[in-house]
Amino acid sequence: MSNTSDFVKAGLCSAVWFGYSPFASGTVGTIPAVALYIWIATTFSGAWQTMVILLSLVVVSLLSIALGEWAETFWGKKDPSKFVLDEVAGFLLTVLLFRTPDLTLTVFWAFIATRFFDIVKPPPAFQVQSAPEGWGILLDDLIASIYAALFLHVANWLFPWAFGSIVT
Repeated sequence: MSNTSDFVKAGLCSAVWFGYSPFASGTVGTIPAVALYIWIATTFSGAWQTMVILLSLVVVSLLSIALGEWAETFWGKKDPSKFVLDEVAGFLLTVLLFRTPDLTLTVFWAFIATRFFDIVKPPPAFQVQSAPEGWGILLDDLIASIYAALFLHVANWLFPWAFGSIVT
């Protein structure tokens, strides 16, 4: 890294260096989002929990947009694999839209569904990747997370026993 500013930006973009994983950087890069959500879920309840998740999602999304162009220049490619703030935003959106009364089940199902839909990228998630700057990096993950949350609601309706019976 050429300077302190690049070091800080790389640390943010990579979700405190998790994006530097040599394998499955997007999946590994989701771990800080899981940790953040567990902290939020064990610290806040009810409407406060929802508000803190939403605030965290907004902050991470704004950072993704602001740092996207820098990251593409710094790492020399469109949507670089080390950039995982979008995975953090995606997981936060999934748990904003889908939670169960059981923290463990919420984390498990949200993680699996979010990663699946981010990897598959159903339309229009794949198509929005070409949006300029940080928008393309972020929007595909947010769209995939909407698919993940919808899938989880349908799955919960079909198999409530697998989700702790009630979704909040």
